[in-house]
Amino acid sequence: MMAREKGIFLYASDSMHRIKEIIDRVANTDVTILIQGESGVGKEVVARSIHLNSNRRDKPFVKVNCAALPQELLESELFGYEKGAFTGAFRRKPGKFELANGGTIFLDEIAEISPSLQAKLLQVMQDREFSRLGGKKDVRVDVRVLAATNKNMEEGVKSGRFREDLYYRLNVVNVTVPPLRERKEEIPIFLEYFLSKFGEKYQKKVKPIPDTLMKAFINHNWLGNVRELENLIQRYVVLGNEEEIISEMNSMKKREISDDRNNGNSSTIKRTSLKDVHREAVRRTETEVIRKALERTNWNGKKAADVLNISYKSLLNKIKEYGVNR
Repeated sequence: MMAREKGIFLYASDSMHRIKEIIDRVANTDVTILIQGESGVGKEVVARSIHLNSNRRDKPFVKVNCAALPQELLESELFGYEKGAFTGAFRRKPGKFELANGGTIFLDEIAEISPSLQAKLLQVMQDREFSRLGGKKDVRVDVRVLAATNKNMEEGVKSGRFREDLYYRLNVVNVTVPPLRERKEEIPIFLEYFLSKFGEKYQKKVKPIPDTLMKAFINHNWLGNVRELENLIQRYVVLGNEEEIISEMNSMKKREISDDRNNGNSSTIKRTSLKDVHREAVRRTETEVIRKALERTNWNGKKAADVLNISYKSLLNKIKEYGVNR
């Protein structure tokens, strides 16, 4: 089993045991590893485990989400820039590759980078040096590269969206993390871990999972994988209402069936809707948690922020975003 925490890698199924064996064999090498799998399966956990089991464990682990920034900003994020390189560049800024020097850089959603950035990344991996935006000198780094994607990279290469030479440079060792629905024997262990985690976080005495809810978890399809399970357990700990969780899972199942009937190809719908499913689940969970904290503190925002362990400003922004009111 994998827990979605920094460096924690727990396993029970045969498939995850094989991945742990791969990690043990490659951790202390410098080979580049491509980690593939659906959204929410725990690709970052695999990457962190590789780093923490390597001889670079005491050096930085730097994560970059390649889909989170516009491509023109991603280049400066990865490689940094010199003072005056562009409007607003008032000082030199080191990039993520410099910050990861001696350690590991984890390039998440690697399939999303543009062709021009692919070329520069290939150069860095081949020569271990690059220039900052606006720079005249090369910067040399010693960085191990781990990459992850939920896309079919071979299809990207065939269609010309991804450079073949970069793909083979990244794919020295391939780790494919199976979806949760293919390793359901791990669900009870995940449940135990997340119940403990959120019970401690929200200072709640957590009730054991009832048989009806356990059965629903085992029968669920888990399109959002471990991340979806984590969100549902968080809701269960906060609300303590098994009927609501089961109702939500049944609603998800009905939507899947409806998508299958209306579109004829459920796999495409599932892949494209995973982020929306996750975003909505997080939104509902955070709304309930914030409301509970406000009710507990008699709607005192600063006290509620302390309970939630976030800044008062962040709490106000979320209250406004989610429309939380009395």
